[in-house]
Amino acid sequence: MVSIPHSDRPVIGVTMGDPAGIGPEVVLDAIVDREVLAKCKPVVIGHGGTLLRCAEAVGQKRVGGPSSLSMVQVETPGIEAVQPGAVSREAGVAAEAYIRKACDLALAGEIDAIATAPINKESLRLAGVEHIGHTEMLAAYLDSPDPLTLFITERMRIFFLSRHLSLRQAVDFITEDRVYAFIERVHAAMVRLGFEHPKIGLAALNPHASDGGQFGDEEEKHLIPAARRVREVGIDCSEPIGADSIFHMALEGRFDCVISLYHDQGHIAAKTRDFHGTVTATLDLPVLRTSVDHGTALDIAWKGVANPVSMKRAILAAADLLARRA
Repeated sequence: MVSIPHSDRPVIGVTMGDPAGIGPEVVLDAIVDREVLAKCKPVVIGHGGTLLRCAEAVGQKRVGGPSSLSMVQVETPGIEAVQPGAVSREAGVAAEAYIRKACDLALAGEIDAIATAPINKESLRLAGVEHIGHTEMLAAYLDSPDPLTLFITERMRIFFLSRHLSLRQAVDFITEDRVYAFIERVHAAMVRLGFEHPKIGLAALNPHASDGGQFGDEEEKHLIPAARRVREVGIDCSEPIGADSIFHMALEGRFDCVISLYHDQGHIAAKTRDFHGTVTATLDLPVLRTSVDHGTALDIAWKGVANPVSMKRAILAAADLLARRA
């Protein structure tokens, strides 16, 4: 096991992501950011030679080589042949190896949190990785079968009742008992994050929360009963509020978090507000994980134009969440 030097700041393991994508480029910028360095100790988990190649390609002058970085070196077959912008088996093998190493370091207590750069699902498939994305890999490698996804955009925090379901499946997924249990879970997660009495906003499914059943009955049959039941056990949860209003209310500070009922309902709100700055956090794992909320952008990889804001905010969000729950 690699030994990472002690730090008086939280140690954040920053995975390099798919080496053929923009991950190396945005990581290079993020790890030398003054605000990042003031709040935590970022440790890159990846391949130093690839970072050097990327630094040279984009004209990054602040990285002198692997020895100048706080870094955990991970060697994988064929990494030197990976080309920026190209899907490949070798890139998928490397991306998976960086995530697995981060999980090992977290379980060994070497790092306090993980911040991940983007990976490419096609490269993962070529590499024969059985898991389709970060969340599934983290769940498997950290033995945590039911992780919880949180989006953070400015003052808005969004949890998702369902994510990777079709819209038809997502509607059918909504039941009173399922919503009730999820509100309880969100409340517990917010308390662990340092919110003593979190105010939870519940998004409605139908326009105007169905206006008393004029169009749709999901509010009356499932959402309203679930919200009333959790209030009876002392959880501060709103009645269902139309999605065209509730996310703005959260930005104003009227809710500490919002429950989105399906993938696009919350994603559209967060990404419209701040596409580059939205951060994903994965909770209910043995270690906190945050991530950029964008893809590998192979078309602009290693060209010096990728926006590093989301990577910086992912690292800062990890440090802030660790401080809040300490």
